[in-house]
Amino acid sequence: MRTLTYAMNLSLDGYVAAPDGDLTWSTPSDELFQFWSDRVGETGQALYGRRLWEGMSSHWPTADQQPDAAPAHVEFSRRWREMPKVVFSSTLDSVGWNARLVTGDAMTEIRRLKEEDGDGHLDIGGASLAAAAMRAGLIDEYTIVTHPVLIGSGTPFFTALERWVGLDLVENRAFPDGVLMTRYETRR
Repeated sequence: MRTLTYAMNLSLDGYVAAPDGDLTWSTPSDELFQFWSDRVGETGQALYGRRLWEGMSSHWPTADQQPDAAPAHVEFSRRWREMPKVVFSSTLDSVGWNARLVTGDAMTEIRRLKEEDGDGHLDIGGASLAAAAMRAGLIDEYTIVTHPVLIGSGTPFFTALERWVGLDLVENRAFPDGVLMTRYETRR
């Protein structure tokens, strides 16, 4: 069975985006950017909600073609294009960039994907999609990259749950600017 991981940047008060979608509070250091790029390189398949897909696909497919593109951005762009992706949406008609669209029941498809053989973990992104997977008990690992900022409100990383979920700390790492990464496995 494949591992499903939810990994995002979040503020110290638990948000992945400010109310207006602003993400500038989470601008990564070079070291943190490399961490995210390496994760993309290790991901067997990424699962995206529509809003995150629209943000990522509006920039990364051609980011390496910008005249001032840093080598790390060129590498991330290439890795992102090559990574297989599944986009869950009831409003999109098509997706590109090595992705396929799922318009049906997302949790049924995620369960099916977890049962498949494959290299690398499944990485789920998008707060709404991840919240549904969290409530369904499908997330095996949480990789939380906490930035030392309070944004007050916005899109939360965690959703309301009907019951507790026990977690075991399996890794932690400090990055520049007071950013901390903690990785937890869901206790089964």
